[in-house]
Amino acid sequence: MTRRRQLLPFAAMSASYFAHIGFFNPYLPLWLQDMGLSLLTISVLTAVQAATRLFAPYAWGALSDRTGERVKLLRIGAGVAFASACLLFFDWGPVGLGLVLLVMFTHTSSMMPISEAAMAHLVSQGGAFDAKRYGRVRLWGSMGFLVTVFAAGAWFDAFGMRHFPGWTVLSLAAVLLCVWWLPNVKEPTHHLEAHVPVWPVLRQKPVQWFLASTFFHVLSHIGIYVFFSLYLDEVGYSKTMIGVMWVVSVAVEVGWFFNQSRWLPRMPLTAWLVVCSAVMALRMGLTTAWADVLWVLLLAQLLHAITFATHHTVCIALVSHHFPGRLRGRGQALYTVIAYGFSGVLGALLGGVISERWGLQSVFLASGLASVVATAAAYKVWRLHHPRVVQ
Repeated sequence: MTRRRQLLPFAAMSASYFAHIGFFNPYLPLWLQDMGLSLLTISVLTAVQAATRLFAPYAWGALSDRTGERVKLLRIGAGVAFASACLLFFDWGPVGLGLVLLVMFTHTSSMMPISEAAMAHLVSQGGAFDAKRYGRVRLWGSMGFLVTVFAAGAWFDAFGMRHFPGWTVLSLAAVLLCVWWLPNVKEPTHHLEAHVPVWPVLRQKPVQWFLASTFFHVLSHIGIYVFFSLYLDEVGYSKTMIGVMWVVSVAVEVGWFFNQSRWLPRMPLTAWLVVCSAVMALRMGLTTAWADVLWVLLLAQLLHAITFATHHTVCIALVSHHFPGRLRGRGQALYTVIAYGFSGVLGALLGGVISERWGLQSVFLASGLASVVATAAAYKVWRLHHPRVVQ
């Protein structure tokens, strides 16, 4: 019961953070489009978020590992992010806006890795990752996302995109409040443990292939994260219906997080990696070919339970396994940098070039190809972990 009460602030933190992400990521491209910016400029500005994931999560993660002050760092990050969001009310031009987003994303992109590291010991039983406990915390993030993506879509449909900065400020204010609710527990630091090197872990073949699989898997999602709303808008869906499509995907995500402890033990985690990427290839195929057919698009969005929710839990569990103790913050950060940083920058910029030349539909075809590569890399991980299975 005590541990459950300790997890409540982390559930609130997850809910508020993903409530912010729930409207910001899907509708940022539409806000930028409403400002009259080109697809290429939009892709560059959205890539700023991914660019900060190349350095910010690891820098913050290493600092949190060294000091043990994970919650204090979260509070600093949330405060600066809120202050920088207030600048979105002013017209800075594309370059100035890019700098504002750079400051904001530098502090928000590290929040979840540090938060995951801070609560890692609370979602473990006897040193082993507890999928049920983790899922019951993480589902609140999905619910926060679900509420704002639908509400924002209806709001922007009715009142236009000019209120986007206001939504940003209010959502980050909620994050700031929830971060201050977290128990300010400093993890004990020991001289020898504080300098545990990460390179010996990164030299391990299973870890290398695992990180490669996450890179290509998340790369295949960039079409969804950056171009999905623009794609559906081009196909002819209203902003409300675009919000519904996001809601459908997050609703099944919530259902999976709630029930994942029933399903995950049925296969090894590495086998789930293969399944997730293979299903992503199917999802991108459906989205590319039949986005204008409502029931097919709904089916593709339902697969989000596997392509994101399952994949995310499996990755967090494997990161916790390979990067224990004083490596935890850097392990979570490296996962964010490689899976979401490099793939986000590459996907957003290439997606912008591809969409300008061949149209938005071609972005989802490229995403499908990336998921095929992710499947092959995940299969390699599975073989390395289970060498006797395949002769």
